[in-house]
Amino acid sequence: MIQEIAPHRFRNEFYIKTPSPDSYILYFQDGSILLNHTDSLKIPKFSELMAADGDSVSGHCDYLFSIDDREYFLIDETAISLSGNETLALYPTSVIRDLEPLWISFAAANGAELHRFYRNNRFCGRCGTANMKSKKERSMVCPCCGNTVYPKIAPAVIVAVTNGDKLLLTKYAGREYTRYALVAGYTEFGETLEETVRREVMEEVGLKVTNIRYYKNQPWAFSDSMLVGFFAELDGSPQIHLDETELSTAVWMKREDIPGDYTNVSLTHEMILLFKNGLA
Repeated sequence: MIQEIAPHRFRNEFYIKTPSPDSYILYFQDGSILLNHTDSLKIPKFSELMAADGDSVSGHCDYLFSIDDREYFLIDETAISLSGNETLALYPTSVIRDLEPLWISFAAANGAELHRFYRNNRFCGRCGTANMKSKKERSMVCPCCGNTVYPKIAPAVIVAVTNGDKLLLTKYAGREYTRYALVAGYTEFGETLEETVRREVMEEVGLKVTNIRYYKNQPWAFSDSMLVGFFAELDGSPQIHLDETELSTAVWMKREDIPGDYTNVSLTHEMILLFKNGLA
């Protein structure tokens, strides 16, 4: 999965640092990410940005994390201009999943998540005062009332519902992603994860499940979530009652009919392939 980057090591301890010419920079604007496209798409270094922009932007940088000895910094949206540059360009953030190798994709996804955190918390939700970046931890702090906000991590379940040699596959309604997926949903207040599994399966496809078994979890920066995977067995009738506001399709599919060209990026894909290959 995308976070499994060994032998590379991800370090997310909070520091206040200044970028060096060899530091990597992450810059996002209006749903796009800045990438170097000279050979293949890759995250640019700070030295490339300085050459392109002509001005030092180190005062607009926030240290995010390191992978091995590579440091990554976020540059705020107003700091740079790309006018006349031929090596750097903005690309839709949807390309992040396709960056190679996988640990580069992981870095870009986490950078996008932290960009959203800073962008969405510029003002205090309690009193409306402009927030300030903390100097001791990764948070936004209100200088007026002291309200502190941390990066959002929402728990959500991914559920592989099985019925003998069949797996329940779904497609989202109204989304760009059109491949088969699994039942999924966010945990509500007061719920255990297992209760979320039962509720989401009932709400989305009208089915009851039993023998709920935890499989694995995955930090999913694309939706600021912690995904928790479960396998569950059908309990009762297999008749699907589709919630068309959430899903466009839901079908029971035999192992041999499940597509085998899923990637190793997501927990959803791993669980689907696990069932297809008779390992779950």
